[in-house]
Amino acid sequence: MTIDGTVNKSIISLFILILAAYYTFLNQNTGFIVIGGIGGFITAMVTYFKKEWSQYTVPIYAFLEGLALGGISSLYNAMYDGIVSQAVFLTFGILFSLLFAYKTKIIAPTENFKLGIFAATAGIGVVYLISFIMSFFGSGLGLLSVQNSSLMSIGFSLFVVIIASLNLVLDFDFIEEGAEKGAPKYMEWYATFGLMVTLIWLYLEILRLLAKLSNRR
Repeated sequence: MTIDGTVNKSIISLFILILAAYYTFLNQNTGFIVIGGIGGFITAMVTYFKKEWSQYTVPIYAFLEGLALGGISSLYNAMYDGIVSQAVFLTFGILFSLLFAYKTKIIAPTENFKLGIFAATAGIGVVYLISFIMSFFGSGLGLLSVQNSSLMSIGFSLFVVIIASLNLVLDFDFIEEGAEKGAPKYMEWYATFGLMVTLIWLYLEILRLLAKLSNRR
């Protein structure tokens, strides 16, 4: 495993995702949201438990998630014109800013830092899981709704965006550590998978935050 190899595979995967997303966004085909979402989830689970298959599953994951993201983005853009371009710009802006901060040691992934980000991410996951379960009973956490533009709801979304962003630092550290330890070649694809998951999460959370802010105007 090398850093250059991981970077190349990340670029390839992002290219696949962006092409698929652009197709569904351009055609405003929201039908791919379910197909891409479910297919992407299944592929993600396979990738997680079968890391050695990553070279095959990660490009498929990127394609399926791209289909879903394009559909979701078209829905947001229909409600909030221009929000998608803003979210894309912010996502890549955060990516490169944190990469710079990591390389210049402005942010150091200490053990306490990793533990804190992991705990916060797990906590956010629990909140989303509770909301998902409640949705089966015709309810849900109003805090998560894009229609909820209260300061508390916006504050929560901002917190999630910050935690999602800091997860990128953990991804960078995983890639560097894997390269230093001479991890197997397929781990380049697995590291790419981790980076993709974080970027997709970050992009969706930025969309949610921007939508809430738009509702306050």
